[in-house]
Amino acid sequence: MNYDSALVVFSGGQDSTTCLFWAKKHFKRVYALSFIYGQKHELEVELAKKIACEAGVEWDVMDVSFISQLSTGCSLTDTSLEIEAEKAEGDAFPSTFVPGRNLFFLSIAAVRARELGIRHLVTGVSQTDFSGYPDCRDSFVKSLNVTLNLAMDEQFVIHTPLMWIDKAQTWGLADELGVLELVRTQTLTCYNGIPGDGCGHCPACKLRREGLEKYLASK
Repeated sequence: MNYDSALVVFSGGQDSTTCLFWAKKHFKRVYALSFIYGQKHELEVELAKKIACEAGVEWDVMDVSFISQLSTGCSLTDTSLEIEAEKAEGDAFPSTFVPGRNLFFLSIAAVRARELGIRHLVTGVSQTDFSGYPDCRDSFVKSLNVTLNLAMDEQFVIHTPLMWIDKAQTWGLADELGVLELVRTQTLTCYNGIPGDGCGHCPACKLRREGLEKYLASK
C-alpha cells in the first residue's frame, strides 16, 4: 500500500479542483478519477482532463451512466427538466440532487484505489454551504469510510478538506494554493454547463459568486 499517494474524485468544478491541488500539496503522487454519470454537461469531464493534465496528475474517467437511470426527476440528468433558479426550501431535495451519486463515486473510487495500491481518497463535499444533498454530510462520509474498510478489509482514509469551510474560505484555500485564477476561469461549477463564472443565475453560480465576492472583500 502506497501511503504517499491519493486518489481525488474529480469533477472539474471549483471544489474538486481546489481539492486536487490540496492533494498535490499533501501527497507525493496524485491520481484523479472523473465520472460520466449521465449528466447533461459532459464538458466538465473534458475540463477535468485538461486541468489534471496541466497539473501533471494522472487522470482517468469511468462511465457510470447507470446512476442516472436509477431515479427520475433530476434536472442535472434529465434534459426535459430545467434547472431551478433557487435552492429548495425546507426539507425538500433540490431538483439537482442525484440520489446515490457520492455513494457510488466514493465506492468505485475506493475499488480503483485498491487496485492502484492507494489508501487515501479525497473528495470536495462540504456540509458548511449545505445544498440539501444528504451525501455531502460529514456523517455520511464517516459512515461510508467505515463500510468501505469493512467491505474490502482495507484501511482507506477519506479526506474532505472543504467539509467545514464555506465558499469564501474555499476561494481562500485556492488562493493559498496558488490556483485562484485557474479555479475561477477553467473550472465548471454552473448547473447550466457554462465554464468560469457560469450563468450567474443557478444556485451553484450564486453560491460561487457570493463566496468569491466575500473572499475578495476580506483581503
